[in-house]
Amino acid sequence: MEKEKLERFRGILNSRLEELLHDAEKTVSGMNRADEEHFPDPSDRASHETDRNFTLRVKDRERKLVAKVKEAIKRIDQGTYGICELCGEEISEKRLEARPVTTFCIECKKEEEELEKKRGLP
Repeated sequence: MEKEKLERFRGILNSRLEELLHDAEKTVSGMNRADEEHFPDPSDRASHETDRNFTLRVKDRERKLVAKVKEAIKRIDQGTYGICELCGEEISEKRLEARPVTTFCIECKKEEEELEKKRGLP
């Protein structure tokens, strides 16, 4: 991939990383404040706990995405960004635009998803 395109993807990935880390920081401070609240009504407390659990699940997914973004930036540094891990072919620019952290070309990803379906994985 051309250096200019790699730098554009690096910018996209760095922006996404900053955004994710900023959101995580806001969530942590917001959750700390919410934990200090007292809920005399059990229904309010249960609702708060449900919301908190949902937020934690979302943040766990975002934490995993942070790791993928960092790995993608590392691949740019190593010169392997945009190359499919399975077949070794170049990943299309359109695919990288849609999912800059991807490690598979569209064909290999389709094959992987078909295998997961056959094995019954979610």
